[in-house]
Amino acid sequence: MGDHYFAPRPGLPARPGAVDLVLPDLHLRLATDRGMFSPGRVDPGTRILLETVPPPPPTGHLLDLGAGYGPIALTLAARSPQASVWGVDINERALDTARRNASTAGLDNVRFILPDEADPGVRYAALWSNPPIRIGKAALHDLLNTWLPRLSPGATAHLVVQKHLGADSLHRWLDASYPTERIASRANYRVLAVTAPREGTAR
Repeated sequence: MGDHYFAPRPGLPARPGAVDLVLPDLHLRLATDRGMFSPGRVDPGTRILLETVPPPPPTGHLLDLGAGYGPIALTLAARSPQASVWGVDINERALDTARRNASTAGLDNVRFILPDEADPGVRYAALWSNPPIRIGKAALHDLLNTWLPRLSPGATAHLVVQKHLGADSLHRWLDASYPTERIASRANYRVLAVTAPREGTAR
């Protein structure tokens, strides 16, 4: 497991690299390394997510779940400079790289942390994620069951998942507990919007 991007300490020797994240409103040069998710390019699913989701809330706490070297969290931070952005990952090499990327980009409203370092009392105004599907269905469900309840009432999580990696079955599983809709479908990726119940309502 040490060679996987979802390992706390990747076993592969470091081999630093860099990729460009180019969006209509943003261009970032991001450091990467081996032993983290998609070090050779910005993952197509991540790009589709960032190109299709509505603008994030301008203030509040915003979460990138499974942040890697930071493309989603840094985009959140750039688009919502008055918000507090949190990038959560278990991969310590990825977190160190993401922190360097935030510093290079001059984005001081984002923090990259381990899951246990997150304040369980914080409620998030938005959650964006290219979730780690390859950890397995049971572990993925546990992950989402941990973090989705931390959304503020009425807040939305946007997730991108490949169709052939179970996007449609994940949609059905999510919809049993949260109103879930597909807001985009491109190149075999689905972008799902998952809405937390408002206070006083039940699913």
